[in-house]
Amino acid sequence: MKVVIGSDHAGFQLKNAMGDLLRSMGNDVLDVGAFNENPSDYPDFAEAVDRAVLDGKAERGVLICGSGVGASVAANKLPGIRAGMCHDTYSAHQGVEHDNINVLVLGSRVVGIALAQDLVRAFMGAKFTNEERHVRRLGKVKALETKYCPGS
Repeated sequence: MKVVIGSDHAGFQLKNAMGDLLRSMGNDVLDVGAFNENPSDYPDFAEAVDRAVLDGKAERGVLICGSGVGASVAANKLPGIRAGMCHDTYSAHQGVEHDNINVLVLGSRVVGIALAQDLVRAFMGAKFTNEERHVRRLGKVKALETKYCPGS
């Protein structure tokens, strides 16, 4: 699978570790930065990850900042992105299965490498169920985007 990964400076080390994991799982990984630990701004990387997903350069994205909160807020501003901040494996797979999330957001100061690896594996291994209730709910989410983000 094609996966885009990005982080601000706070998530730099965890991003590199998750990129290595994704590659070891056989994924094609597009790294959009940060490329060092110099101070940087999470909205820039949220936009880069989102654009790659929306433009079809990646099927899914992994986005990392210090807490996960700021990156999650920023990522969800682009219509068509369903970013879920997950710090437990149930949410990481259920978010895909029920809510069809396409970006996993992690907080590098909240989860360690071992848990982050479990979260990425759960996210990448999950598939949207296409059950009627989940499709109906996703349709309502898309309707909100259209209603409040005209032109999306």
